[in-house]
Amino acid sequence: MFRDRLPSASEGTDRPTAPFSAADRAAVEPVAALVAVVVVGLALGLYAGALDDAAPDRSRQSADAALDRVERAATVGGVVDPDRLRRVEAPGTATAVELEADGERWLAASGPDAPGPPGVRSPGAVAVAERRVTVRVGPGRNVRGTLRAVVWR
Repeated sequence: MFRDRLPSASEGTDRPTAPFSAADRAAVEPVAALVAVVVVGLALGLYAGALDDAAPDRSRQSADAALDRVERAATVGGVVDPDRLRRVEAPGTATAVELEADGERWLAASGPDAPGPPGVRSPGAVAVAERRVTVRVGPGRNVRGTLRAVVWR
């Protein structure tokens, strides 16, 4: 009976073993490799963008803090007095404070480098925080208005 069997390592073989050729090795098509590199690059770009958006906006926090300080200093009995707004000491950063109520606007700035009015200032260069407040516009006359703090970034 004829049996096929592989020779063991101790037995010698008549045939020399051939080294692997380039055709026997695993390979990736160039188009598939290029697509994989592009997909990984896009994924990293999306991740970096999402990480940047998730980071806290420190300038927004400084605008909120400035607004809190100004509101505490200008408020008497829960009503913002525009006359007290002019005497508010501005925080250390370049800050402008705006109060709008009943068609009037009051401005207070921390110095010459403070952000200008809405039409003048660059939206990309400032952080703005605002809230609705009650404003004293005359003796015994209060209206709703907007108190806004604008901080230069």
